[in-house]
Amino acid sequence: MKSTQEQKLFQDVVQKAWEDADFKKELVANPVAAIEELTGVKLNLPEGKTIVVRDQTDQSTVYVNIPAQQEMDDVELSEEQLEEVAGGLLALPIKDIIWPPFPPIDCFPKDKILY
Repeated sequence: MKSTQEQKLFQDVVQKAWEDADFKKELVANPVAAIEELTGVKLNLPEGKTIVVRDQTDQSTVYVNIPAQQEMDDVELSEEQLEEVAGGLLALPIKDIIWPPFPPIDCFPKDKILY
């Protein structure tokens, strides 16, 4: 799976916090400034959004994150999605199903198998 730029940023911030106690203190106290200092990039948070950092490295404590509840009232499927859901699975006659889907591994020459 390919990491997005945001995932990579998050990984870098967490790694730095694990390795540098002073950075971790600053990150908890002032996350935007700490992240901007680390990355050299100004964060553009949407108006009204904040970043909250909690130090969850204490292994004697179990932390639970309660995410925002998703609004599902206004979610609509596209026509294509509706057709896929309504259409179900493509049924193949038994004679067209290949099983197993590949030859057993002992059918391949030993020098051609990548382990």
